[in-house]
Amino acid sequence: MKIVALETHIVAVPPPHIGGMYWLFVKIKTDCGIEGVGEIYAATFGPKAMLPIIEDVFERYLLNQDPHHIERFFRQAYSSGFTQRPDLTMMGVVSGLEMACWDIIGKAANKPVYELLGGKVNERLRSYTYLYPVNSKGEYDYDDPDLAAECAIENMNKGFTAVKFDPAGPYTAYSGHQISLEVLERCETFCRKIREAVGDKCDLLFGTHGQMVPSSAIRLAKRLENTTRCGSKNRCRQARKRPWRKSRPRPASRLPRVSA
Repeated sequence: MKIVALETHIVAVPPPHIGGMYWLFVKIKTDCGIEGVGEIYAATFGPKAMLPIIEDVFERYLLNQDPHHIERFFRQAYSSGFTQRPDLTMMGVVSGLEMACWDIIGKAANKPVYELLGGKVNERLRSYTYLYPVNSKGEYDYDDPDLAAECAIENMNKGFTAVKFDPAGPYTAYSGHQISLEVLERCETFCRKIREAVGDKCDLLFGTHGQMVPSSAIRLAKRLENTTRCGSKNRCRQARKRPWRKSRPRPASRLPRVSA
């Protein structure tokens, strides 16, 4: 079996752009007629700039290759240009193309892919959802903690066991920074009202998108500790390393950190 062709599809997301401004899907075709589909994550560049990048990676590392040879594909793409570093754009392209290869492999074997990766372990898995509260005008409203709490109950009743929300905005290219006392209070209010609404039936996931410096993240985490079982994701921007400076030990927060 050999890979013979690639199709790339840009899908624009209509306003209010829930899930992103656009999605990138790829379809890989083989000489035996089996096709595989994958999705590429891309945030650094726009979709039109991504098209030639995707085609370049495909033509260099997948065209006329066997889709079963995923380890070879990954190693060659990852080591492109003698880098061997997790470049965000390259890894986004690799992930979507690899996904399509696994789709082909599963179809060729007439098996779900999980059966080819060690088999099923759990009958069910937990999942979380973002909160998308809608106000009385039918508009998405992310600034009202009471609406967020109502939305959390709706999603809990649908079976979600964790809900995620981002009350610490607005975000800026100049992050990380110290968020204000007003924003700290808003964050605490959101967490308190949502926790009161869902009780112990849901974990709370707090998105911050790396907008805080470490000291600000610690201040926020300490205020949220009483809102039990609440995790934060991407709290801090990575600071530039200064080997000649030693940081003083800081009091740790008991709030768990969640990574994507």
